[in-house]
Amino acid sequence: MSTLTTTRSTASAAAVRDVRPVSFLTLTLVEWRKQLDTRAGRWLLVVIGIITAAVLTIMAIVNGGNHSFQAFLLGTSTPMSMLLPIVGVLAATSEWSQRTALVTFTLEPRRMRVGLAKLVSALASAVVFFAAAVVLAALAHLAVVLFRDVDPAWSLDLGVVGGMLLLAVLGMAQGIGFGLLLLNTPLAIVSLLLLPAVFSLVVMLIPAVQDALPWIDLGTSGQVLLMGQPVDGEGWAQLATSSLIWVVAPLVGGLFRVATREVKSA
Repeated sequence: MSTLTTTRSTASAAAVRDVRPVSFLTLTLVEWRKQLDTRAGRWLLVVIGIITAAVLTIMAIVNGGNHSFQAFLLGTSTPMSMLLPIVGVLAATSEWSQRTALVTFTLEPRRMRVGLAKLVSALASAVVFFAAAVVLAALAHLAVVLFRDVDPAWSLDLGVVGGMLLLAVLGMAQGIGFGLLLLNTPLAIVSLLLLPAVFSLVVMLIPAVQDALPWIDLGTSGQVLLMGQPVDGEGWAQLATSSLIWVVAPLVGGLFRVATREVKSA
């Protein structure tokens, strides 16, 4: 009997030793896949595709399609930048809206790693979608050059392109931050869309603080990146401070809330 017990204990200890913790790369890939696993996420991507196709069609018709590659890129990246933050919200709130948080945090008890994996996968998605926007813009410009006899204009302002990419990444990070902070999909989406707009409107109605708007409003400070002019030190400082308010603060607060909130089975 003693020998049998010892054998079972040894086998159990060996099984425990064979268990490996989930790597951060695996966790990130799982979170990346979950962005497309929900019906809402898939439909949102479909909506982004439809809006982008509509924008390209209108641009190909208006003014005889005489638009540069950079103009087409602005047309494809704008709807993406507006709607991708909602993808971030859906990714951040998936466990809580679908009541799978208990399963997720049982498989990976280190909740901060789960939150960071969501953030990294979302930022990777922003880069991938921006690359897709570049490809679509190139195909659209090539189409009008071939079929509408438009003079080719392939030149790009790398500063503007970098600004578009940075704004897409910041927008996705902001969506993840609001989602983690509120852990409620409808509330997070409404807050993400309305709070910055209402805040900007209120500040614009107060003359005494209008000069501070670029320092505290991400939309205002981010426009500098799309103007095609070099951004000076003050412009980068304004972007940094507004990003701290609207991106970093929600992210930090959201990660802390996820790490400390009670998880219920239903």
